[in-house]
Amino acid sequence: MKKLIALGFVFSLFAMLVVMPAKASEPQEAIAIKQINCGINNVFIVSQGDSAILVDTAGTSSRRRVLRACRKYDVKLIVLTHAHYDHAQNAAWLSEELGVPIAMHPADFPLLDDILHEPIQSTDFTSRALIAMLKLSRVPGFRWLGSIMAIEPFEFIELYDGFSFAEYGVDAEIIGLPGHTPGSVGVLTKCSLIAGDALTNLFGPGKAALYSDEQAMLESAAKASALGDIMVYFGHGKPLMNREW
Repeated sequence: MKKLIALGFVFSLFAMLVVMPAKASEPQEAIAIKQINCGINNVFIVSQGDSAILVDTAGTSSRRRVLRACRKYDVKLIVLTHAHYDHAQNAAWLSEELGVPIAMHPADFPLLDDILHEPIQSTDFTSRALIAMLKLSRVPGFRWLGSIMAIEPFEFIELYDGFSFAEYGVDAEIIGLPGHTPGSVGVLTKCSLIAGDALTNLFGPGKAALYSDEQAMLESAAKASALGDIMVYFGHGKPLMNREW
C-alpha cells in the first residue's frame, strides 16, 4: 500500500510539472535612438533600459553639446562608424570625460593620422571640392587646414561584422559597410540602421558621396537595401525608411 501511495505521489508530481505553464520571460526593453545634430553632422545615442552606446562623435566645435547629451545616459562605449575627422575628432576627449572605451574597425586605423591615406573619389561636384580642399592641406602655406582636421590618437576595441553590443547592454550589432572607407561600419538593431557615411541624405537620399572603393561602396549599399523595412539614420541628413539604394 505504501508503495502504491508513493508511486501515486510521484505520478501526480510529474503530471503537475508537465502541464504547468512555463514562466513567461520578461519583455525586452525597447531600443531608443537619440539623434544629436552637430551642424551638418549627426551623432547618435542608442539606449536600451539603463545602458547606452554613443555612435560617432562629430568635430571639436560640437564636443560639449555631445557630452551634455551623453550625461543623461549611462554610456558604456563609443562606437565610430569610420575614422574621418567629422566623426572621430572628439573620440579621445569624450572617452576620457565619460570614462568609456572606443570601438572602431581596424581597417580605418591609418586614417586617424592621414585622411588621404586611402584614395578618395567622387562623382559629385560638392564632394570633389571637398577632396580638393583635403589635398590642399598638404601644400605648404595651407597646412593649417590639416590641423583643423587632426584627430587625437586613442586606443580602441576592434570591431568586425557581427560584433555584438550585448556586453554593453544594447541589443545591436555591427554590420560591415566598407567602401566609403575600408573600415566603414553600421550599427544594426532589429528595426534600424545607423549607416554612418555608407549612405547619405545630406542633399537627398543616396549612396556614399565620397568613397575609397567604388565597388565595395555599391555592394554595401545593396547590403543595406536587403535589410528591408527599417529606419535608416545617416551621418549627414535626416533619417528615413530604407529603400533601394
